[in-house]
Amino acid sequence: MNVFYNRDGVGDVLLLQLTPEKIEKVVTETKGDVTLVKDAKSEEVVAINIFGFSKYAEIQAKGNVDLTEDLVNKVEKALVSNNVEYKLVVDFSPKFVVGYVESLEQHPNADKLKVCQVNVGENTLQIVCGAPNVEAGQKVVVAKVGAVMPSGMIIKDAELRGVASSGMLCSARELALPNAPEVKGILILEDSLEVGSSFLK
Repeated sequence: MNVFYNRDGVGDVLLLQLTPEKIEKVVTETKGDVTLVKDAKSEEVVAINIFGFSKYAEIQAKGNVDLTEDLVNKVEKALVSNNVEYKLVVDFSPKFVVGYVESLEQHPNADKLKVCQVNVGENTLQIVCGAPNVEAGQKVVVAKVGAVMPSGMIIKDAELRGVASSGMLCSARELALPNAPEVKGILILEDSLEVGSSFLK
C-alpha cells in the first residue's frame, strides 16, 4: 500500500493506493468522507480516498507519506467513523533494501540489458538491469515492487523485452541522494551491509 498527500496541490485528501497494478476500468462508492475505488470486474477495492483528512490526522508530508502503524490506526478510525467496512492489509517491510547480486547473464533479446538474480534476504528476485557497472558479487540498493521512487514512479512487476523483472537496482541519482554522480550506473554499497536490511535506515 502506498499513501500520498499534498494539501497544496491536490487538496485535503489522503490517497491510498492498495495495488500498484493498473486497472482498466474502475467504479467508485462514496460514504461520507470516504470514496472506495474498485476494479469494475472483480469489485476489489484498489484505492481509497479520504476527503478532509485533516479532521482525522495532521500530515506534514507533500507527496509520498511514510507508512506507520499510527497512520494506519488513524485511517482505520476514519473508515469506521464513515461506516466503511474495510480491513486494511498493510506490509510494513522496507521497500528499499540492500541486495546482493548472486549472478547475472546477458539478456537474450537486448545487448545492453543483464538479467540479475538478486538476494534480498527473504528471497531472490530476478531483476533486469541496464546499468553498465552491474556485476555479480556486488551489494546494491533494490527498490522492491511497491516502492515509490523520489520521482514519484511506482515500482511494479514488469516484463522487459520478454523477460520478467521484479524490482529495480538503483543509482544514486534515482534515489535523489545528495552529490550523486552524473555518470550512469547503479550505486555500489559497502560489503559490510546486511543483505535484506533497509537502505533508508
